Amino acid sequence: MSTHMTPVQPGPDDPRMLRELIARTQERGAQHDVSSVVVGFAAAEGDRLFPDFVAYVESELRVEDAIFRLTRERALLFLTDVSREQADEIVTRLEAGFRSEFPSLSETQIQIRYLEMEPTGNPLAVRDVLPEVFGAPEA
Repeated sequence: MSTHMTPVQPGPDDPRMLRELIARTQERGAQHDVSSVVVGFAAAEGDRLFPDFVAYVESELRVEDAIFRLTRERALLFLTDVSREQADEIVTRLEAGFRSEFPSLSETQIQIRYLEMEPTGNPLAVRDVLPEVFGAPEA
């Protein structure tokens, strides 16, 4: 009988993966000398449609992009090789597509904030990204 254990691989929403997603997004932008953008989505606590919105966004992503669920009401969208303006167009298109499929989204208020990562910028850490896309924590 073998006692060797296979290491557990973190899941896609494991907090340890967030650091890796930030680094990967910056690296891809630097490789192509273009910006990348992190988009923060936040909804009110207990919002019942927000998880469906996040699932919809995830289903519409390009292969090189990613979504990371922080909580039931907060998620990060990583868009590689796009400017802030292009990210806004993408998010507007995604939101319009979701609203057409779920007309009751009009009841849902989603806060959206952007952080553009310059290709030559300093490496960002989780502590740099989260306050930018969700606001600074209350003191």
